[in-house]
Amino acid sequence: MRIWSLHPKYLDSKGLVALWRETLLAKHVLEGTTKGYRNHPQLQRFKATQHPVNHINSYLLAVLEEAKQRKYQFDESKIGLYMDVKYIPVTTGQVVYEKNHLLEKLRIRDLAKYHMLNETRDIVLHPLFNLIEGDVEVWEIQ
Repeated sequence: MRIWSLHPKYLDSKGLVALWRETLLAKHVLEGTTKGYRNHPQLQRFKATQHPVNHINSYLLAVLEEAKQRKYQFDESKIGLYMDVKYIPVTTGQVVYEKNHLLEKLRIRDLAKYHMLNETRDIVLHPLFNLIEGDVEVWEIQ
């Protein structure tokens, strides 16, 4: 499971579809409607919020918006209700780690996206996150 801190615009088509599916799985975990992945490290930052399901729904909303821009047909009804939520902090080290991780995937799957991301200096984050100084997040499996 990979729930990117980077804006979904950097993902190739395969990555965006995977993000949608994996985040829906994360939503089910946070709702307590599935038994698998309950302790997945990627969920720690959502579980640390006051309203984890609202945060994951807000996360999904931004993924849906990117999908709409690409003319994909994601099922909006799967998101559910959400309210305004506070930002989740993400460290500078985590953003660098994720950028490099995504570059490795894009180098194989989508050279145009690879070059676009590789040349990007000011990375745009998923709108749910705000940047803080720090190393790679402790929950990241390296």
